Amino acid sequence: MSTARIALANIRLAATPAESVSLAEAAIAEAGARAAQVICFPECYVPGYRWPGVELPPPDPIFLERAWDRLAQAARRARITVILGTERPTQRGLLISALVLNPDGSVAGWQDKEQLDPSEDATFVPGSGRHIFHAGPLAFGVVICHEGWRYPETVRAAARQGARLVFHPHADIGEPGGYQPADFLDRQNTFHEKAMLCRAAENTIYFASVNAACPGSNTTSAIIRPDGTPLCHQPYGVPGLLIADLDLTPATRLLATRCRAAQPPAPTSR
Repeated sequence: MSTARIALANIRLAATPAESVSLAEAAIAEAGARAAQVICFPECYVPGYRWPGVELPPPDPIFLERAWDRLAQAARRARITVILGTERPTQRGLLISALVLNPDGSVAGWQDKEQLDPSEDATFVPGSGRHIFHAGPLAFGVVICHEGWRYPETVRAAARQGARLVFHPHADIGEPGGYQPADFLDRQNTFHEKAMLCRAAENTIYFASVNAACPGSNTTSAIIRPDGTPLCHQPYGVPGLLIADLDLTPATRLLATRCRAAQPPAPTSR
């Protein structure tokens, strides 16, 4: 039986960009000590998501390069694959991205967010291309926030290229006075949790969605089995690592590979 132990960094939001690096470094060390093979962080965890109306320092390429290097060294010490939600300045503009680090600290590659939420259009530019990454026997893809909620084809593209698990870093802090869920998958909750089930079941893969620990958020971190049933989830607003051992055998990608609606792009392994 082929298995993989993964960790979702359902940790608290940092008060500053510098603190986001320190908290991520500590989470990587803990995940490694608990024998996880992969740890995934929420969307733009370093330096922090640029929420509308929330002031953050302008994008700082020097800070980001130093942060990425520091966390690459943390990955090497912990011998773990890291999926770091971050932002990436480019000549075209600022990208929402996920930096994937190998257990030796080298860069496996980037997965940029292709489908932006309309509220992000003034701050970010869309990326392009879907990539597959590997951690031991585990082939995985990364789909970022809005892409996974409202664009099922992004998850299917990764599954058709070989991903048996799709990580879904996202960011949600809820709204003041808004509905606050208490029970996972309660029928009164927003559509987001049901979308997690669909993304797994419609592709016969695992789906692992990760948010920060945000009191009042509509969502939490959760892992969904290939048959669309929940494997585990983190209590709402409670910080910590959500760790699970995945039996990769049922992640056959059967329904993804049978879909004839669109042909996938040529596989790009990283």
